[in-house]
Amino acid sequence: LEVKVVTTERAKHFYDVQEIPVTLYSDEDEWQLWKSRSDPVLHIELRRWADLMVVAPLDANTLAKLANGICDNLLTCVVRAWDLSKPLLFCPAMNTAMYEHPLTAQHMERLKGFGYTEVPCVVKKLVCGDEGQSFCLASDSFSAQMLPLQERDVPFLA
Repeated sequence: LEVKVVTTERAKHFYDVQEIPVTLYSDEDEWQLWKSRSDPVLHIELRRWADLMVVAPLDANTLAKLANGICDNLLTCVVRAWDLSKPLLFCPAMNTAMYEHPLTAQHMERLKGFGYTEVPCVVKKLVCGDEGQSFCLASDSFSAQMLPLQERDVPFLA
C-alpha cells in the first residue's frame, strides 16, 4: 500500500510534520513544482496517481468548500479534479454544535451526490473537550471501508 498525504496549512497545527512517515504535500509544494505552462501541476498529478482518496479528518470548513466547489488550496484542488470513477472516502470531524448544524447535513449529502462515500463517525472525546461525533482512524467503519482496498494494494491519497 503506497500512501501520500495532502495537508492544509491549518491542519499542520494538529501534528508534527516531521512525524509523518510518508510523502507529505501542502500548498507550498503546488507552487514550487509549477513554474511555467509545460510543468506538471501537482493537484492533477496526484489525482492521476491515486486509485483512492481519503479525506480525513474532514472539518466543517473544508466540507463547506468541497460541497460548494471552492478550490483555494492543494487539497480542495485535488478533490475538485478527482476522477469520479475512483472512490473518495470522507470522514467528518468537527465540534458537535458544528456537526449538528443543518448546513453540515446538506454539505455531506452534496458530497454523497458526487458519489463520495461517508465513513460514519464514532462518539469520542473531541479536541475541545466535549464528547461527540467525530472521525476515528481505529473505528470499525473506517477499517471496513479500507480493508478491501489494502488487500488490492492501491496507491491512495489521505
